[in-house]
Amino acid sequence: MLSTREKYYQMLEKEFQSKEAILTELINLEAIMHLPKGTELYISDIHGEYTAFNHILRTGAGNIKEKISLLFEDRLTSHEIDKLTILVAYPRESLASDSFFEHKDRSWYRKKIRQLLELLSFSSTKYTRSKVRKALPKQFAYIIEELMYTDTNYKDKADYFHQILSHLLELEQGDAFIIALCYSIQRLVVDHLHVVGDIFDRGPDADQIMDHLCKQPSVDVQWGNHDILWMGAYAGSRACLMTLLRIAARYNYLYEVEHAYALNLRPLFMYAEEYYQNNPVFTPKETTCSDHYSIESMDALEKVHQALSILQFKLEGQLIKRHPEFEMEDRLLFDQIDIDQNTITLEGKTYPLQGSCFQTLLEDPYQLSEQEEYVVDMLLTSFQQSSKMQEHMNFLLEKGSMYLVYNQHLLFHGCIPLTEKGEFLPLHVEGVDYSGKSLLTFFEEHIRQGCDAQTSDNPHADWVWYCWSGKISPQFGKSAMTTFERYFIADKKTHREIKNSYYSFRDTKETCQMLLEEFGLYSPCSRIINGHTPVKVKGGESPIKGEGMLFVIDGGLSKAYQKTTGIAGYSLLNNSYGFQLVTHDPFSSVENLLERQSDQTLLKKVIDRELQRILIKDTTVGQSIEEQIENLTGLLHYQKT
Repeated sequence: MLSTREKYYQMLEKEFQSKEAILTELINLEAIMHLPKGTELYISDIHGEYTAFNHILRTGAGNIKEKISLLFEDRLTSHEIDKLTILVAYPRESLASDSFFEHKDRSWYRKKIRQLLELLSFSSTKYTRSKVRKALPKQFAYIIEELMYTDTNYKDKADYFHQILSHLLELEQGDAFIIALCYSIQRLVVDHLHVVGDIFDRGPDADQIMDHLCKQPSVDVQWGNHDILWMGAYAGSRACLMTLLRIAARYNYLYEVEHAYALNLRPLFMYAEEYYQNNPVFTPKETTCSDHYSIESMDALEKVHQALSILQFKLEGQLIKRHPEFEMEDRLLFDQIDIDQNTITLEGKTYPLQGSCFQTLLEDPYQLSEQEEYVVDMLLTSFQQSSKMQEHMNFLLEKGSMYLVYNQHLLFHGCIPLTEKGEFLPLHVEGVDYSGKSLLTFFEEHIRQGCDAQTSDNPHADWVWYCWSGKISPQFGKSAMTTFERYFIADKKTHREIKNSYYSFRDTKETCQMLLEEFGLYSPCSRIINGHTPVKVKGGESPIKGEGMLFVIDGGLSKAYQKTTGIAGYSLLNNSYGFQLVTHDPFSSVENLLERQSDQTLLKKVIDRELQRILIKDTTVGQSIEEQIENLTGLLHYQKT
């Protein structure tokens, strides 16, 4: 009887059918191991801001401009470097603009194509020819390879090079060829993308971001609390669904969500129109989406906003009562309302209520009426059966996780809950304590099982909701989510959400070391990459914590945060030499960029520089290649026996 290893070798033989094929692949893999590691880009808290996200990817977070500056520093002026950067980032728009490039004759096309070929070659030095070939567009792959690797120092080769270019231009393929070169450069400038959470909510275009991510050749996602909210709804949590729809109504992009995912919101709008009136407390925030809507549409949205809020609080109350282990009875706020006096009593103090809309509360304030049950069930069915939603959620399940250890660095979105003494804070569940790494694993298992079950009475989905708003959630990390108070109580003291001790202890090197060791990382080069909490640059806060051991890269990409943060977010680059922190200014539009003819939105700061260049053999990818080498070597010995 064959062993498992022998069965594996027989499967491997189908791919490598000769000794020569095995030896060729071994030589190729060994060569790859000694190439410099590719550049990684870390980004977090995108929050539906597709335009800004797309700009960061197109520019490689400033990496394209850096490469152009290094390559052409003695041959191009700073203005020419800016224009070439913009061309690479936005080739279609640049070429279509009459003012950006005024005189595009054959000489201009030849010059630009040669520059772009040189830049493409420079950007591909870390990669094998095979990998570069995969990054090239099919229609021009052969021609680009021929031009890239032709040595024009020899006359015959130079004539061959010029003949290809002349033929391209005669066929009026100059623009198409330049566009192909630019997109190839974009793909090669960043080798791997890490999204450290929060793709969804607050901005209108999360669906476009997800579509873009689904096409990325090399990407991973560490789930953020807002991503988990959507995954919870997909798993069947009605409370999660009402919450994400309420946020969409509050930030004025509910119609966009309806259109993007083909949701049936008609029962919700009909219900809200019947039971709710205009209420200025629930007027959606002013956004660019507001300009597209009529007064009637905004009035309807205001009523829907109220309906979703009350439905959310009812369903959350049911959850809390169903799970005493959540220890969230203090959030059963409907019990504290005096409807006749229009007041609420919290911790012994009575507050007047504003914007009250409690007319649908029954004798049991957390019970849904038959009509509400119908509306919620219809919304859940529509959400779960959306084909685009299924595609996006499956992508998050395939590419995502609660945390990731990659190239000896630890990536997670929120926090690792700690006690006031700086020790791991446990969550007690059925006699078992979960803390540190095991706490994140606990929630990941519930998220995956919940999304697999997809039922509204799914206990796993209840734990996904707790991960969104629970006191000992690694994704929330606060004492309470005071959404109710922010709507209905004017006194801002009641709005306070006390952060977990993690957010103060992460400033210390000792805590960062403790966290890394919890995840099996003992290298002095290891770092923690964190998102979730906007860095208040205006107040002097630094994104670099723990004496350089932890980086917080949520600087406020979301427009909703930019007044507080003063910037439009951070991203992080990690190449074979070390880390670079990138600061982003608000990005308005491509039109403004073309008019200004310079991209000044990026400021890089080298925060970690390795003494010795890191090779692929030293990375997570290298570990995988090492396994392939061991298997192929084993196959050679197996064939000899």
